[in-house]
Amino acid sequence: MTEIEACLTLNMVPNVGPVRLRRLLEVFETPERVLSARVSELRQVEGVGGEVAESIAKWETLVDLKEELRRIEEFGAEIITQSSADYPPQLREIHNPPMVLYVWGTIEPRDHRAIGIVGSRQTSHYGLECAKMLSYQLAYAGLTVVSGLARGIDTAAHQGALAAKGRTIAVIGSGLMDLYPPENMALAEKIVADGAVVSEYPMTCPPSTQTFPYRNRIVAGWGCGVLVVEAGLKSGALITANQALEQGRLVYAVPGPIDRPTSAGSNRLIQQGAKLVTGAGDILDDLEMLFPAPRGPAATDRPAAPLSPEEESVLACLGAEERSLDDLVGDAGLPVHKVSSTLLGLELKRLVKQLPGQFYRRAAQ
Repeated sequence: MTEIEACLTLNMVPNVGPVRLRRLLEVFETPERVLSARVSELRQVEGVGGEVAESIAKWETLVDLKEELRRIEEFGAEIITQSSADYPPQLREIHNPPMVLYVWGTIEPRDHRAIGIVGSRQTSHYGLECAKMLSYQLAYAGLTVVSGLARGIDTAAHQGALAAKGRTIAVIGSGLMDLYPPENMALAEKIVADGAVVSEYPMTCPPSTQTFPYRNRIVAGWGCGVLVVEAGLKSGALITANQALEQGRLVYAVPGPIDRPTSAGSNRLIQQGAKLVTGAGDILDDLEMLFPAPRGPAATDRPAAPLSPEEESVLACLGAEERSLDDLVGDAGLPVHKVSSTLLGLELKRLVKQLPGQFYRRAAQ
């Protein structure tokens, strides 16, 4: 049995769960040793009672590993474990990291520079537009947007990132073959083209009231922080924000109208210390401190946001000295509206700084 097969098997044993998995691995070190342990040894692990110990010991009668491997192959998914190079590095740091991740699509090294975006399923037009705008700006600036593919804010966050031709990761609370909500299958297929749909659950696992809270810890722990766009006082997005705080992540919130229940939770977060966000720059400023641009030979290690041909052309016209918009229009040979929109994109990517009077220069690196 390979390491991946052992991880899949242990992940499929009923009633084990991520907390017990962590405790078992602390004692037995590898999933192979957990599966070969005696019932008496398993029962000595904190939180592992007789029923769970019996389930682990007789896993061969409870888990159809061969069938699960067949489903994975036919679906076209990939399995990564904590020892895989593709496993998100920040997830290894959380209290109970997922043992396995079922990945439909691709995970890339640049996806560690990520931000979670969450909010209510029952949302307003204001909330949806804010989620789309901010996710567009953040994805355009080179961040990967992580959300849960749920109705409402999650859907808008993924859509905004895709519109910016950026990367986005959807972490779902069910198996890949039982995707929820079903009406977001078309969106999931678009995400897979330049991102991934990810689950820690077996391929046919149905969604439940337990799987979604567990899923939230992955959204909270994947990147450097979580942005709550719109949430009521009882929204699941607040659970994700609390998990982010427990994991040492930054928490951001978009203010909303004080007379709308859908904004009460996000406004409360701001009262409690979450950073108020009115634009992507409020988040990007923090990321510049968390991920400072490397100097010297290591400079190529930091993932860079891709540049369009127009951005490369305008950036080539800029240096340390300030240049006017008119100068850049003439040098780049592009229409004024195209230069203006390109400069905005370069500002979001922290490559250009705007000065008073429509003057610009390259940002200090």
